[in-house]
Amino acid sequence: MERYLIDTNAVSDYLSASLPEAGLAFMDALIDGIPTISIITQIEILCWKAEDAVEQSVRDFTGDSIILAINPEVIERCVRIRRNKKIKTPDAIIAATAMAYGFHLVTNNEKDFIGIEDLTIINPVKMI
Repeated sequence: MERYLIDTNAVSDYLSASLPEAGLAFMDALIDGIPTISIITQIEILCWKAEDAVEQSVRDFTGDSIILAINPEVIERCVRIRRNKKIKTPDAIIAATAMAYGFHLVTNNEKDFIGIEDLTIINPVKMI
């Protein structure tokens, strides 16, 4: 069974309904199950400044999600990624989390993750 780690920008696109129909249907399926995010994504989305209703939607989303922690394997993979590619630490942690836990990464931020070996990216914006 395929498993998916949802990146911050994919959460934003989903909650703002800015995905194409196929991408929205894909994300609906992930979220109707139990969505999975990294602890970095949890922190990033909880820091958004938004209207009360949006903030509550974000809190509901994180409350319904499985949050994957940073463990020693994530740290080791993150270090390898950062040594081999110029990438921000939060993005490296998200990529390392996906790989360490055996997940595909759902993101529309492909450019920051290109060239990371063994990372599979699913872009809901490009789904037709």
